[in-house]
Amino acid sequence: MKPTFLRTALMPAVLCAGLLSHGQKLKKADKAAIKQIEAHITYLADDKLEGRRAGTRGEQLASEYISKQFAAAGLQPKGDNNGWLQAFDINDGKEVKPSSHFIINGNDLKLATDYFPLAFSPNGSLEAMPAVALPEQGMPWFVDLKDWLEENKDNPHFDLEARIKQKAADIKAKGASALVIYNTSSIDDKLSFNPKDRSALSDVIVLHLSKDAAKKFLSDASASLDVKIRVEIGEKKRTGNNVVGYIDNGAPTTVILGAHYDHLGYGEDGNSMLRNNTRQIHNGADDNASGIAALIELAGMLKKSRLTANNYLFIAFSGEELGLYGSKHFTENPTVNISTANYMINMDMVGRLNDSSKVLTVGGIGTSPTWVSTLSSIPHKYFTIKYDSSGTGPSDHTSFYRKDIPVLFFFTGLHMDYHRPTDDADKINYTGALMIIRYIYSIIEKNNRPSAKLAFTKTREAQTTTSARFSVSMGIMPDYTFSGAGVRVDGVSEGRPAQKAGLKTGDIVIQLGEHAVSSMETYMQALGKFKKGDIAKVKYKRGNETLETTVQF
Repeated sequence: MKPTFLRTALMPAVLCAGLLSHGQKLKKADKAAIKQIEAHITYLADDKLEGRRAGTRGEQLASEYISKQFAAAGLQPKGDNNGWLQAFDINDGKEVKPSSHFIINGNDLKLATDYFPLAFSPNGSLEAMPAVALPEQGMPWFVDLKDWLEENKDNPHFDLEARIKQKAADIKAKGASALVIYNTSSIDDKLSFNPKDRSALSDVIVLHLSKDAAKKFLSDASASLDVKIRVEIGEKKRTGNNVVGYIDNGAPTTVILGAHYDHLGYGEDGNSMLRNNTRQIHNGADDNASGIAALIELAGMLKKSRLTANNYLFIAFSGEELGLYGSKHFTENPTVNISTANYMINMDMVGRLNDSSKVLTVGGIGTSPTWVSTLSSIPHKYFTIKYDSSGTGPSDHTSFYRKDIPVLFFFTGLHMDYHRPTDDADKINYTGALMIIRYIYSIIEKNNRPSAKLAFTKTREAQTTTSARFSVSMGIMPDYTFSGAGVRVDGVSEGRPAQKAGLKTGDIVIQLGEHAVSSMETYMQALGKFKKGDIAKVKYKRGNETLETTVQF
């Protein structure tokens, strides 16, 4: 996730002496540092890591590499149980458990080949002897989708799943114990088990029987069947890991430096900009092997330094690409006393400094009154800086801003390789990356003062999605880690529709206008139905209460 919210300069770029100027030759130390940065990025963006998707073998290889680099820099492990890693769950949707079965006349049907439950089916089991053509109380009912599909073949608004859910409700009222659907039409019903479905459960078990299985077992409509059904659908989870290292200077305050190391894998989570459905490794050299390389180098620099007015916590986050999973988990389960946090620095995509414009964006300068004076006093001849005041955006600093911690965010900009398989190590501006690392070090050095923590100030709320697909916004920060039905509010922007309507952090939006909201996908679909000036009812849960309010976009 990367921001498109960044603005043009809010204050003039300061061009003073100090860092490497445009025509200056690299020194021996510079070349050595660049070689190290290149080694980090080349390893992390190698095909063998398969895109570092959170919760995969590739992520594990990356975490092992980062742990070794932290250890080599002299850091202490500060994850779970005095190790380098801090584990967290990633909800991967639903899965059909192996205990599920569908047996007809002693034939144990094969899951996903002969049958599958719909994802909105409730769990349960039954044994019965139904007749295919005779609907009876206490029995499964069989429904051919053929008529529905053929009657609505030219109707673009026909919602087959909604019709199935309604049928399930109807037959439940008539005493049915399950709904078995099949399709003898030549029209593809396009039904499958959808692991991301978070809609309300249907009233009875719903199973889809394949064409071959239906032909084999249901061709004689007058026959009675010996049926045994068990449906068990549960949460599918994988485990991601933050990598956490620490420099303990015995100081009362701690500076947190972070960067995410996960990327998109093969694009399985639907966040690739590649739209041709091909399976390709997304190596993420800039996004965000570059930030991790900077984190590792800063760890070594600070360990060797005399900057001891703060302790330093280094966190390589995972799960950022899925919605800030790792950073949110850390801020809710910190391995140091988070109340001692002085400020947080986040480096996300710092590897593609443009050779001509040399623009570095620094976000979060409005989160503390200290930042403007600090940044204005530090020389940076090598690049021009654009400043952004907001403490939020679709990267990990947002999780710390939500805890009232001042933040800074470093970013060299989007490019044509963003979230594509072409974001490779040979496209990194390694000299530019080194200059950014040294600039960040200068900021830390400037704030090496044995004094109270930096004051925190709230800022405007920046857009937290990567594309402007909607003409309206509620002004909420969704909790992407929420696995229940609806969209849980993780933050509310000042002066925006949600705040004016009385929504608060922790509320769960379940309906927007006439559109049910069961997930982020359905929430975004609902937003797309509105335009500026529209008024809509919002139904939401607050604790055990279901409440309703009105928003004006």
